[in-house]
Parts: sequence; C-alpha cells; structure tokens
Amino acid sequence: MDGPKTRRERTLLLVASIGPLGHAPASGSVTVAVVGLPLFWLTNGWDAGPYILFTLLVTGASIWIHHVGDRILDTKDSGKLVWDEIVGFLFAVAFLPFTWQTATAAFLIERVLDIKKVPPARWVEDHWPGGFGVVGDDVVAGLYTAAAMHLLVHYAPNLMGIAS
Repeated sequence: MDGPKTRRERTLLLVASIGPLGHAPASGSVTVAVVGLPLFWLTNGWDAGPYILFTLLVTGASIWIHHVGDRILDTKDSGKLVWDEIVGFLFAVAFLPFTWQTATAAFLIERVLDIKKVPPARWVEDHWPGGFGVVGDDVVAGLYTAAAMHLLVHYAPNLMGIAS
C-alpha cells in the first residue's frame, strides 16, 4: 500500500501520530515529554484499580492503532506512530509518586532502555505479531524502568525528592 487512501486511514494516522508529534525528530522522546509526563502528573495518586484499567485500555488501543497504522503504511513499527511510547512510560511510572526528580529519572531510564532494546525487548518486537510486538517491546522497557524507579524511591527517597 502506498499510504493512506481514505479519510478513515488519514484520521487513524493523525491520531496514531498524535498530530505533529509522530513527525518530530526523536518522536518517541518528544511524545513521552509532551504526553507521557503530563499523564504521569495527572494520574499521580490514582488508586491501583483505575490506574491499571486506564493503562490496559491505552495499551489495547495502542496495539490496535499500531497494527492498523503499520498495515496502512506497509511497515512495522513506524516511528510516526507513537502510542507505544506512551504505553511504555505508563508502565514505567506505575505507582510512583510524582516529583520532578522521579519524572526526570523515569523519562531518562525508560528512553535509554527503549532505544537499547534490553532483552527480551528485541525478541518480543521481532517475534510477536503486529501491534503486540510493537507495543510489547515498550512494555518491557517500562517494566525494567518501573523496577529501577521503585528501588530508587525506596532506597534513595531524598534523591527522588520524596520526604522521608
């Protein structure tokens, strides 16, 4: 396919790229900074149930968006489609208190792990079909980041801007 042909396809790609964000240089990092960080702040203090439900809904939507969007673009894991980046960050900051220190540390750790594809992220991306693989590698990076961040918050709360 040579790209979007119908209004529905163009609309889906506009949503999937979050407007201009998917077309920016370093689109993944830009998306996490512009969408992920405010979502972290907005969801700060949510009870576990609503946060898990929200994250799973965004994850499901992301899998579908990437599956269909990549099919329209005739590619796999197009850098223009950026919902997977938000999903990875939602996993990375799950149940963390929002401070600028935690937000910055989580942002930096998650971006490095997502870009480096720490195992099994590359395997997930290569072996899981469609949107599952595209989003799955970001979930792996997010889970690694969450583990590191929870250790930092627990063992170095002052460094993370958390009063002990």
